[in-house]
Amino acid sequence: MPPAIRFDVLTLFPGIFEGFLSESVLKGALATQKIEVRLHNMRDWAEDKHATMDDRPFGGGPGMLLKVDRVVPCVEEIQRQHQSGRLLMLTPQGRCFNQVFAEELATEQQIILLCGRYEGFDERVAEILKPEEVSIGDYILNGGEVAAMVMIETVMRLVPEVLGDENSNRLDSFSTGNRILDCAHYTRPREYRGIAVPEILLSGNHAEIARWREENSLQRTKEKRPDLLKSVSNDSTLRSFAVENK
Repeated sequence: MPPAIRFDVLTLFPGIFEGFLSESVLKGALATQKIEVRLHNMRDWAEDKHATMDDRPFGGGPGMLLKVDRVVPCVEEIQRQHQSGRLLMLTPQGRCFNQVFAEELATEQQIILLCGRYEGFDERVAEILKPEEVSIGDYILNGGEVAAMVMIETVMRLVPEVLGDENSNRLDSFSTGNRILDCAHYTRPREYRGIAVPEILLSGNHAEIARWREENSLQRTKEKRPDLLKSVSNDSTLRSFAVENK
């Protein structure tokens, strides 16, 4: 049975992913073939003996740019291997990656992640390949590798049977139907340094526990991310809470 999603990562530094792919839930998802991650070293497409992938920008300026005549053939060869692949270029200029975007990507069969480095790509890479440009936030990384890891892990959690409890990802903060923050959670010991677990969670009354969790979730959102309450107007309970707590 083929994996639910195949990730093809195009990078100059595939070694960065070694530890990431060999630990925790991701390791299990790969071992059980729920997902597949293939790393491609873009230097393999360089034609000179030094495997040169970058050059100085025309017009001057700091840094180096990834060469169009190296990157484009690399991507096109990967695309030929899987015609339905969705090509994502990781760049600070792209669409902001979030949980909604992750849920969208979780329906794909193949995701190609193109990792930039240095000052980025020759603009003709985007003009020729027409990738979707994606950013994980308004800050600058040394390259796209960490961003690729973020996206793989976020999307992977949405693949059926990857997590031990299938309700886990549905109850996460920001997930579909739960656009606000998750409630507080507790485990043993029942008391630590004078702080006790809320009694309601020990009551066995599941209806009351559910009500407490909903109220706690709303309160935490008000305190930590009040901006999220502006986006929940479609839910009557959340709408009334948002109005009362402006």
